[in-house]
Amino acid sequence: MRFSPILGFLVILFRAFHGIDVGFFIAVAFYTVFSFFIWYISPWFLKLTSNIRILFSTGITLLISVGILFTIALNKVSPDQFIDIFIAYVIVPPLGVAIISSTIEIREKNQQLQQQLAIEEKLAAVEQMGAAISHEIRNPLTTAIGFIELLDQVSLDNNKRTKYISIIKDELDSAEGIIQDYLTFSKPVIESIEELDIQKELTHILKLLHPLANYHSVKVSTDFYTYGTIQGDRSKFHQCFINIIRNSIESMPYGGALLIKTIATQNKITISIQDTGTGLSKDQINHLGEPHYSPKGPKGTGLSMMVAYSILRAMKGTIEVQSEIGKGTISLFHFKLHKTKV
Repeated sequence: MRFSPILGFLVILFRAFHGIDVGFFIAVAFYTVFSFFIWYISPWFLKLTSNIRILFSTGITLLISVGILFTIALNKVSPDQFIDIFIAYVIVPPLGVAIISSTIEIREKNQQLQQQLAIEEKLAAVEQMGAAISHEIRNPLTTAIGFIELLDQVSLDNNKRTKYISIIKDELDSAEGIIQDYLTFSKPVIESIEELDIQKELTHILKLLHPLANYHSVKVSTDFYTYGTIQGDRSKFHQCFINIIRNSIESMPYGGALLIKTIATQNKITISIQDTGTGLSKDQINHLGEPHYSPKGPKGTGLSMMVAYSILRAMKGTIEVQSEIGKGTISLFHFKLHKTKV
């Protein structure tokens, strides 16, 4: 509505192309007054409710249409012409304005609802993130505080004091690691791009997780059918797949089998991780990698999978999970193939 004087000027300019006559000067007078009237009342109009704005716009159009009809009626017209003029000037314009106004109002309401929903989703994500950080950091900090209090004991010998200080340092390092994980999740920076030998990197990761697999009585086997390389950050790749494979092992608390395979096609390489664990429902699969969600339920916060999925996205990898409750899980991770090794 703030552009009504400009629109009025354009209408007058368009009318001028049809000739400068009495009708032109009537149009100048009418659109000048009407445009500035609309511009003047626009602040008040925008404060009205949606329904009132629709009624007001339709009412103004109806008044103008009746005025035009009255002017035309002064010239004697036949009854047949009057009916056509009545429909053209009194029925069609107000109805059209009502439809257009309603469409605009509905569209604005939808935009407002979408903006409100986006804000609520952001607030919910912040709330979930805060709860997850609080839950994760509380444990190491509580442990550290407990041992700091023990250090105040006068009768504490040097060996115990040294041991307690070491535990405090480890717990604080753990808290720092959690914070770093959240920073990785929020903005996974790929610090260095290098060529990664998939077989070599996965073998290294499995060696690190060998004690955990033994503890859970999980038999780990590999099938590196294809040897290939991808491009990415080595430390981030290790962090990602350590988290993923650890989750697979921990899903088999009473033992099981874990199979790691690599499959290469013409332009991509797939890492397949198959376990015989508890499996996941479709709903759990859909929520994997989301803030403060873990298939372990209340026992987990989902931090490790959040970080893993975030790193995978940063490395332009894609994820496909196939699972069924009680039958285990197959996780497929697809990367762009850099080189194929024979």
